[in-house]
Amino acid sequence: MYRYFFSLFLFISVIGSGFSQTAQVADTTNYKEKFGLRVGIDLSKPLRTILEDDYSGIELLGDYRIYKDYYLAAELGNEKITFDSENILTTTSGSYIKLGGDYNAYDNWENMQNSIFVGVRYGFATFSQTLEGYRIYSRSSYFGPDYRTDAVEEKGLTANWLEVIAGIKVELFNNFFLSANVQLKRLIGESTPRNFDNLAIPGFGRTYDAGQFGAGYSYAISYLVPIFKKDKD
Repeated sequence: MYRYFFSLFLFISVIGSGFSQTAQVADTTNYKEKFGLRVGIDLSKPLRTILEDDYSGIELLGDYRIYKDYYLAAELGNEKITFDSENILTTTSGSYIKLGGDYNAYDNWENMQNSIFVGVRYGFATFSQTLEGYRIYSRSSYFGPDYRTDAVEEKGLTANWLEVIAGIKVELFNNFFLSANVQLKRLIGESTPRNFDNLAIPGFGRTYDAGQFGAGYSYAISYLVPIFKKDKD
């Protein structure tokens, strides 16, 4: 996971330069800001689908500016995650939705729509877990091989969590945005399969016995559909 956060840091450093490159000197006249629906796709998930054999997923995202620096935000996605270790092989497959809001802490100059934002999300996932293979330890071959492959599937599982998010958005050209963010997550509740735990949850990611916390990241491209304009306060 560290390599993902390192690449995210480099990504943020590069696109962060867009703030200074797109800056224009503000004048004393009033100008109108765009309000509308911004929709996009998380680029990191198709990239992981191509590069990683044990993952496939897609996420659509959107936000709507409701007042000045405040936005309603949502993400909707689907993931299939395979966990393969020496003693167990599981496959998690399902969908999730995350709802919340963002606050833009960046004071834009005239004609700029960049943002440095923080936000919160409530996440909910519905998924299945399939125990593909597992290892048992016995002293006698009478009970069969140590590694069993009789697959067991549990459907109708759910999980919910809260997460905080921080990131940046840069307008590459008119109404097109490139963004990056990091997420810290806290699991609230989950239903678990019989005889084993959830090793991954769609939208949340890997789970660990040591605690209820998780982390994530996103690179996204989005398009703003302008609905109306309003004088800048």
